[in-house]
Amino acid sequence: MPEKTDRYFLQIAYLGTRYHGWQIQQNATTVQGVIQTCLAQVLRRPVQIVGSSRTDTGVHARQQCAHVDLPHATDIAHLRYQLNAVLPPDIAVEEIHPVHANAHARFDASFRTYEYTIAQNKSPFQLGRSCLLYKELDASKMNEAAAILCQKKDFQSLCRARPGDAHFVCTMMEAGWVAQGNTLLFRIKANRFLRSMVRIIVSLLLKIGRHQLSLADFEAIIDKKERNTAIILVPARGLSLTQVAYPTTLFLANS
Repeated sequence: MPEKTDRYFLQIAYLGTRYHGWQIQQNATTVQGVIQTCLAQVLRRPVQIVGSSRTDTGVHARQQCAHVDLPHATDIAHLRYQLNAVLPPDIAVEEIHPVHANAHARFDASFRTYEYTIAQNKSPFQLGRSCLLYKELDASKMNEAAAILCQKKDFQSLCRARPGDAHFVCTMMEAGWVAQGNTLLFRIKANRFLRSMVRIIVSLLLKIGRHQLSLADFEAIIDKKERNTAIILVPARGLSLTQVAYPTTLFLANS
């Protein structure tokens, strides 16, 4: 008789500096791989987790989500304590929530939010978590360009396509820059993101902020629906996955 299991969502935070992204890869250390190894160590059995987003090498997360099936009646509070005790210091499981048996961390997400941080003065407190850029930027023009993103649907020009990508349509809900002291923060929210999409967008917006690219040319790049391989990506260290949201109906009351 199959063992009874319950499904849970793990809320995870990590600094991605030492990792080759979220997704498990052969001969590379990834966040998913480390968490699965530590879970197996604690539970003394193989475990698979499924993440909400495939963050790239060096990208951070303040709120990544993954689902996992655990033996029925697992002491979740004790499991979280044990898991964090064996995880490295740059990965933490902050919460574990019971969800319905068919809840899916990737496919059931309502939206995801990413932030990209530009530091305009050197700061040791931003080390490894921002892109240092001394040049003057026209934030007003950058926000005009960001507003164009929310009018578009097909973002084929702004991604690195993966084999098997069915389409390039994303529903953009928010995109804009906010000044916070000596930093500029770009926040973008959508139902889904394509590979390297946020870093490509930031790269183009910075060109607009330096008056190296016009708003009309930016819109033409999007409408062309053709990947421009000449775009140089901004460094991954400035990018963080900050929120993954789900319908409340997926969650069960904590027992």
